[in-house]
Amino acid sequence: MYLLHSCIYYSKPFCAVGFAYFLSFSGFIRPCYGKISELENDINVGRIVSSGYDKQGFLLQLETKLPPELAYKYGNLSEGVCKPGYAAAKMTSIYPKFVKKAPMFLDRNFKQHTKIKNYLPPFGIKTQERIIDNILTETKSFGLGEDLDSLSCKRCIIVGNGGILYNKSLGSRIDEYDVVVRLNGAPVADYKRDVGTKTTLRITYPEGAIQKSEQYEGDSLFVFSAFKPIDFKWLKNMVFKEKLEGTEGFWKSVAQHVPRKPAEMRILNPYFIQEAAFQFIGLPFNNGLMGKGNIPTLGTVAITMALHNCDEVAVAGFGYDMTSPQAPLHYYESVKMSAIKESWTHNIAKEKEFLRKLVKANVITDLTKGI
Repeated sequence: MYLLHSCIYYSKPFCAVGFAYFLSFSGFIRPCYGKISELENDINVGRIVSSGYDKQGFLLQLETKLPPELAYKYGNLSEGVCKPGYAAAKMTSIYPKFVKKAPMFLDRNFKQHTKIKNYLPPFGIKTQERIIDNILTETKSFGLGEDLDSLSCKRCIIVGNGGILYNKSLGSRIDEYDVVVRLNGAPVADYKRDVGTKTTLRITYPEGAIQKSEQYEGDSLFVFSAFKPIDFKWLKNMVFKEKLEGTEGFWKSVAQHVPRKPAEMRILNPYFIQEAAFQFIGLPFNNGLMGKGNIPTLGTVAITMALHNCDEVAVAGFGYDMTSPQAPLHYYESVKMSAIKESWTHNIAKEKEFLRKLVKANVITDLTKGI
């Protein structure tokens, strides 16, 4: 199954995001001793469950049909009508610990978000409070925009980069969603028939950001996701249009300029990385630090964000078939499936298990049926 990388799988023996982090920021890496943190407690609670739930706290017997209370609420709505609160309600029915309230982006109250303040990037904001304050003072905007924020029901789609999108002609269907989320530098211009034309927001990190200004869509939000402390310094340079001084600490070249006004830039809430990794997927906690196999892919992070902030959630472009080594890995290039190498930071098998739960229980809809 193809999950959206927060790094490139091929041409590298392991994910260089994590490697660069340890090379450049080893001074930040300190084990946390003392009392059990709030997050660790959440993780432990998830493992003390009844026989009807798995070790992460998900219902073992998953069904597509709605439980009686949700069938009463949503069963009589017309086909195609947005179902308010549907994704969160379905998620809660299979994962009782799910709490919908989690803002999509950091705002001026970000220091009050208890679940992120005690953890370093990518799981939190520790050591980065001052620079985040500085950035948010300049960007001033913290939502999707007046029109979308005022919608009583939002239908969102996460468009992955997988080759499974190629020649599916899903473009017009993707464009019907209220919020269209794209990841890293996946192009749109030459692939409109398959991937659509609409981009509401594009989530990326420094190494994944589009490097050619002309390839940016004219009206999309630039949404930044940090995986290491130096990423915030890069974002500050982009927001304030400052010259980037050196690229030490990045695992590949990064954009020197982002053609967006500060008001069109956002910081993704790192809670979604944390929740996806430790509560939904069950990756190693590693004292709350980035380590081998404990970083979720950006695609799964985006889905986690959507579960909290959208009423209906769909995906397209997720999933790959390793039995077809000559199939395209991405919809926009000729690299084949056989080029995939083992990832140092991700655990693809465990992510696959998590996303299949969501699809099987109809929490999310998979348009390309690759999950």
